[in-house]
Amino acid sequence: MFDNNCQVCASRVLIFESQVTSVANTDAGIAVTFTCWCGTEQTQVTGHVARGTRNRAVAA
Repeated sequence: MFDNNCQVCASRVLIFESQVTSVANTDAGIAVTFTCWCGTEQTQVTGHVARGTRNRAVAA
């Protein structure tokens, strides 16, 4: 669950898992697409932007 300031109904609302329609990794971050309570589909970009590959050895 996360909060969103809806651009259409101008309300701050809670978005639940059931309202999320897709999650995708993009160059800008993680794009979460969801349907607001007012019925509008919106996208919020969150997360850390990937900065290339990691070349570290992992020891057990």
